[in-house]
Amino acid sequence: MTPETALAQLGTDPQKAAQMAGYHKVDRPYLGVANPAIDATVKDWRAALALDDRLALASGLWDSNVHEGRVAAAKLLTQARIRPDDGPAWDQICTWVLEFDERTIADHVSVAGQKRLVEDPSRLDILETWIASEHMWTRRAAFTMTQPWTKQNHPKPAELETRDRILGWAAALADDKEFLVQSAIAGWLRDLSKHDHDRVAKFVYEHGAEMKKFAVKEASLHLG
Repeated sequence: MTPETALAQLGTDPQKAAQMAGYHKVDRPYLGVANPAIDATVKDWRAALALDDRLALASGLWDSNVHEGRVAAAKLLTQARIRPDDGPAWDQICTWVLEFDERTIADHVSVAGQKRLVEDPSRLDILETWIASEHMWTRRAAFTMTQPWTKQNHPKPAELETRDRILGWAAALADDKEFLVQSAIAGWLRDLSKHDHDRVAKFVYEHGAEMKKFAVKEASLHLG
């Protein structure tokens, strides 16, 4: 399947496309297709295409620069297990991170990245380098992609070590000037606080003065 054929299958709604362009405020083509419709179409593609073909289609859809094409590209690589080798999918995701310029696309790719990190946590070594990036979206992705480590109710010792590692990244960026980085850190802390109150309370006590006020408020939402 070519990217052109895939985009045609997604369809278009010119009126909604114009609304989306105004909402996202990034200069790229929009089809005006809602997320549930993209989900349904991509599900069919995943079932029909071999891994190499999915990777090729995802790459082509991303390169199209069409908003829905990039969302669909991320969804093509979003699954718990990719067999026999998910390395090429992970490499593709890391390449896309460098081109992030908009929140919706970045978040869909981050969900795909979460699956690959859970599959191979050693890849966190790569994310650790991202916190020093000059690219704001790359710094943000270090937290949106590590959301799974905020959610374990009964974490194993290795998972607790990972939480502390990511909290170290958050401490390093506690005074980051970018709103979306602060928001990502705050969201990570807020979600963790539902499962690990004490770690988040300690972080806010030690680093809250460095963070933006809105981020402290969001991080503290469930601390009581």
